Amino acid sequence: MDILLQIENIIENNGSDFELSKLFKQYIKEYKDSLDQLFEKNQGKDFLVRHTKKLDSIIELMYKTVLRRTFGNYLPMRSSIPIAVVALGSYGREQLCVHSDIDLLIVYEDVHGYNTELIIEKLFYLALDAGLKLGHRVHEVQDLFKASNEDITIRTSLMESRFICGSSFTWHATTRELHKMRLYQQKEFILNKIEEAQGRRKRFSISMEPNIKEGVGGLRDAQLIYWIAKTIYGIESIKELSGELFTDEEYREYRIAIELLFRVRSALHLITGKQEDTLRLEHIPQVTKLLGFSNQKKLSSKVLEAGWRVNNFTQIFVKKMVRSFIYDKHNISEFRKCRIQKGIYKRDDRLFASYNLKPRPINELLELLINLEDQDYKFDAGFLNQFTYTTISHPLKQKTYTLIKKLLKKEHIYSFLKLFYDAGILHELFPNFKKVLHLPQFDGYHHFPVDLHSVKCIEALENIKEPFIKSLYDSMDEKEKFLLKIVVFLHDSGKGRKQDHSEVGAKLVAQFAKKMQLDGEDTSRAITLVKHHILMSSVAFKDNIHNEKTLYKFMSNVGDEKNLKLLYVLTYADINGVDGVGGKTYTVFSAKLLYELYTSALEVAQNKERITDAKKRVIIEKKVKNLEEFKTLPRVLQNKILSVVSNLFFFKNTPQNILKIAQQAQETKDYSYNIQNENSLTIEIFRRIPLNVGYLLSTLSHLDVASMEIFTLFDNVKYFKIDFTQNVDPSILEDIKIMVEDAFDMSKEVKLRNIEIKKSDITIDCEHSLTHAEINIQTKNQIGLLAYVMHKFEQLNINIVSAKIHSSKFKVRDSFLMEKQNNICNNADEIYKFLTK
Repeated sequence: MDILLQIENIIENNGSDFELSKLFKQYIKEYKDSLDQLFEKNQGKDFLVRHTKKLDSIIELMYKTVLRRTFGNYLPMRSSIPIAVVALGSYGREQLCVHSDIDLLIVYEDVHGYNTELIIEKLFYLALDAGLKLGHRVHEVQDLFKASNEDITIRTSLMESRFICGSSFTWHATTRELHKMRLYQQKEFILNKIEEAQGRRKRFSISMEPNIKEGVGGLRDAQLIYWIAKTIYGIESIKELSGELFTDEEYREYRIAIELLFRVRSALHLITGKQEDTLRLEHIPQVTKLLGFSNQKKLSSKVLEAGWRVNNFTQIFVKKMVRSFIYDKHNISEFRKCRIQKGIYKRDDRLFASYNLKPRPINELLELLINLEDQDYKFDAGFLNQFTYTTISHPLKQKTYTLIKKLLKKEHIYSFLKLFYDAGILHELFPNFKKVLHLPQFDGYHHFPVDLHSVKCIEALENIKEPFIKSLYDSMDEKEKFLLKIVVFLHDSGKGRKQDHSEVGAKLVAQFAKKMQLDGEDTSRAITLVKHHILMSSVAFKDNIHNEKTLYKFMSNVGDEKNLKLLYVLTYADINGVDGVGGKTYTVFSAKLLYELYTSALEVAQNKERITDAKKRVIIEKKVKNLEEFKTLPRVLQNKILSVVSNLFFFKNTPQNILKIAQQAQETKDYSYNIQNENSLTIEIFRRIPLNVGYLLSTLSHLDVASMEIFTLFDNVKYFKIDFTQNVDPSILEDIKIMVEDAFDMSKEVKLRNIEIKKSDITIDCEHSLTHAEINIQTKNQIGLLAYVMHKFEQLNINIVSAKIHSSKFKVRDSFLMEKQNNICNNADEIYKFLTK
């Protein structure tokens, strides 16, 4: 398209502004359509620079067009017109991504001979009508300094100003104001930017789906180091500090990391057709292909590594720049009191190291940590610098292993392990981590890569919130705690191989146990615990934990009571390490299941003779009878409670709950229900009249069900209990009540979703017990799946007594316990047929 000729034709023929904007819109569209081809040839910063230069040319052409339109044949020299068009932000840095807003500053001087307001207005209208996404500011030159002091965001944006077109005289006047702005209240500006960054990093922490722009180690961190360097030194690129602030090699590694982040962010914008800065799991296949990586894990690992590199570089060198700038002589005497070694200081719970101190060998640094008071610590960037650039000889010497052993025996080690991770030496001190360094986990479950997940598990171990588990951990001796820390830390180190990671991890932990000089018994326990570290959660969440066959099989793998206790605490730490302390993965429901499995398995382990279901029920009935509340009940109700047919009802409820449920059942006329919404949503329903279960589950299909129990009690009362994975907004509880009451209207039709289940996804076990069969469904996760399945069971007149729901982002593993009636086990083909329709 010869756009210059067409512009001139429109102007000569006195065409409309609409015609001009339409022409530019078509020109911009053709350019955007060519971006994929441009990206194939030029990626990273080169692509962004080329894109920026193209936008520069478009905006400059728009400005020329407005001037030509305004002045006609009497167009003066552009330098004489007191207007400068300036790029800001990422556009000013020549790092503008294809779907990011184009930040412009129009700066002018008020000269009576020019109608600058009209020119600026026409430029903006033309740009916006042509489809450019503008973020714009208009300032008179003399107002720039004042505007920069009103808002830190404005000052930051103005720091990245770059002249596009217009008057060079106006631009020179602008640069004088920008220089004045840079020198004004530098300390306050720097501290505000650092505080702002700390808040941002908390909101966008490290994860498997990193935010390339805002996250820890993202492009914002790179911009932070530029803003501070620009403020202090007045540089245009931090490369100018290479050889002074940092070495050429350190800068080269940092630039390689930044280059990859540029490539990934540009790819995300091109693939999604919008401003998308998070590398979500669904985008990874296309990004992998577009960037030419061999596989998806390789790409994700490199992105996570790049984020770590930028984070490490930024933390160390931001502090190195500002340390003298924010120097306060009043702190000197305080720090002298806090000196613990030459150049090393401890103030409150934070450790500092002077940048003038040459990085010390790793053994000296480990001895330093060992000799500290046993507590959690935070670390200044200077201290991080010591560990980042320490010298570590390989293979590790026995002296180093001895020091690591002493360190692991301390009560608080999480902060030290996180320090090793941040410094990039975790895999050097613990060779087991070499294969899992920055290794992603595409399972829809883990929030962190393997190495960071392992560190987070130690954090969870040191911050146990569950009182019973905390009491178990506190009851352990030093030897048991040392063993537990090793298996919690190394349980996933076998990942990244083709073989089963639990088997590989067991071999690796055996090697590490030898280095830690564990005796034969503890080494054997460590191997067993790592080999079966997912067993407890798997059995608790997927199997019938009240079935004695399940319990005996479980304990045959665990071994003994001591291993069971260790495995219980390990499982707690592992689950809480998925999304960090305070996360949402470990729920009240999962805690309940793990506790029930632990107590049931402990009972099995402590009894040499097998306990049958009948014997177990007798024991529970005895506990119920001994309750004072039970003794005060009418004899008729006592008999009704003890006559409930289902053993599972007794196994799954405490004696107190059994009485509570029975009393509400006795008082129920047609139906009653309870809704609890504390830690997670629970709906209990008692009914004598029919309940449209399929309809109820369908209306609640937007919520994730954790488990469902259905028991026939007495006097034709059925008891339903539906546990959900988390609580809901209190404002919708009234809506849920209406849904429950509507479910007693059997005329309500179930609006089933399109659910796909294959025959191979279904397993029917008719030998589960004498009275019950089990149906297992393992298929892809689909909204409305449970409602669909329960509706099908109702059509087949299958009486479900218990349902256990286990779902991840992509898959579900549901198990349903059903009564053997209506010759159901001889009609398995009918079940397959109905469920797979």
